Amino acid sequence: QVQLVESGGGLVQAGGSLTLSCAASGFSFSTYTMSWYGHAPGKERELVATIYRDRSTYYADSVKGRFTITRDNAKNTVYLQKNRLKPEETAVYFCKGNTYWGQGTQITVSS
Repeated sequence: QVQLVESGGGLVQAGGSLTLSCAASGFSFSTYTMSWYGHAPGKERELVATIYRDRSTYYADSVKGRFTITRDNAKNTVYLQKNRLKPEETAVYFCKGNTYWGQGTQITVSS
């Protein structure tokens, strides 16, 4: 059974930092591209960052230089370090691996 379980969300002040984690099970984690998406109120779900099998990365322009995606294949976990957070980044954040999605974790950035 495939599971993706996000954690690390919460309330943070603008300019603050958070690290999200996504623990995966039930599939060959190390062989899959992993991504983080954000779904803000009233908006469509958007790709934030991706890490490929070779650990190369992609970031949305809006988060370049502030967010870092990493993976630990030994722990089947992908992380998203988020720095200098902005109020407009209040959203539910989901991780995705292959065609599988986690349940999401809420981040609220207060101004």
